[in-house]
Amino acid sequence: MDIILLVLHVVLSLGIITLVLLQKGAGASAGAAFGGGGGGGAGSVFGASGSANFLSKTTAIFAIGFFLNSLLLAYLASNRDVQTDSVMDALVAPAAEITTKVPAEGVPTPEGLVPPAPVEEGSSSVLDVPPADVPAPAE
Repeated sequence: MDIILLVLHVVLSLGIITLVLLQKGAGASAGAAFGGGGGGGAGSVFGASGSANFLSKTTAIFAIGFFLNSLLLAYLASNRDVQTDSVMDALVAPAAEITTKVPAEGVPTPEGLVPPAPVEEGSSSVLDVPPADVPAPAE
């Protein structure tokens, strides 16, 4: 149903554009008063004043249909069932917990990879970060 309404929306918008472009501008009648002619194809098909009435009424009908269709599409879009999960949750499987195994004694390590030396508790290391200067909580 959404596809049908979207196609109808495009057809109505193209119809409005076409009908507006077919209509004469407001200055066209002033030019005709001074002998500008302006009979043209539209004047002979719809009559002398029938062209403006037919085109303006058809444009109004298309505009009403366009606005009603817009409201209907907005209503349908706002009441659509929305998934609460992210799209990424559906695409990416949960990562399994990575476990590392310490190589057993006598197993050679890959070249260029040196296992870190064990750090004893209480000793300083390059990775130690000094404690932040945070005041004691008030009692």
